Amino acid sequence: MHDDQENKKLNFEALKEFLDIKFFQYNNHDFIQSDPISIPHLFTKNEDIEIAGFLAAIIAWGQRPTIIKNGNQLVEWMDFSPHDFILNFKEKDLQPFKKFVHRTFNGEDCTYFLWSLKNVYQEHQTLENAFTKGFSLSEPNVKLAINLFRKRFFEIDHPARSQKHIADPEKNSSAKRLNMYLRWMVRQDKTGVDFGIWKKIQPSQLVCPLDVHSGNTARKLGLLQRKMNDWQAAEELTRVLKSFDANDPVKYDFALFGLGVFEMF
Repeated sequence: MHDDQENKKLNFEALKEFLDIKFFQYNNHDFIQSDPISIPHLFTKNEDIEIAGFLAAIIAWGQRPTIIKNGNQLVEWMDFSPHDFILNFKEKDLQPFKKFVHRTFNGEDCTYFLWSLKNVYQEHQTLENAFTKGFSLSEPNVKLAINLFRKRFFEIDHPARSQKHIADPEKNSSAKRLNMYLRWMVRQDKTGVDFGIWKKIQPSQLVCPLDVHSGNTARKLGLLQRKMNDWQAAEELTRVLKSFDANDPVKYDFALFGLGVFEMF
């Protein structure tokens, strides 16, 4: 029994050391240019960052160069002033966006998202408020914040098809892109990859973004047992990662992502 405990301790320490090495390897400024997070990094004003980041995260599936190209196109059409554009655009200003296509996210979705963002800023002043009004720092994780935001985002008339582009944890979606977006906005460290501009959610409340790559990597490392990449699996993975860093478990998203995408682990 004593030997089993020692072996588990050694395995835990070895795995933590490995994940820490990979976290430091990928959590650096060089990571930004090849990642969708490069879109909000074009800006310094908090409102510009959170709007550009939100739109980049929403279309963040598929080939990364295409995501970055299309994200750049969106902010270019906003004259590189997302906040000013959202507050002041008129119907005629939406013509370019009506032709936007990224996979299944089309012009109808895109223009609704812009109208909804306008409503969000009129009603809640910031995207952070839209996620966190009714949310508490005592919540176990961000599930409630995502649910509150989703309700607010679709509170104006909308195409039914657009609902699929905001994940619903209540339907057991892993909400990978929203969890990634929340990581961008909430996490902060000296490398400056994540922004850390939102203060109404704690890093310890974040849920690890989970997709095919990170899920497969997590299973190979023994961090995840659940077979499906759903909300339950994302919570399971995050609980395990908290054993390595209770205050900032989602920092290991860098390690899992890097191993899965760059190293084909």
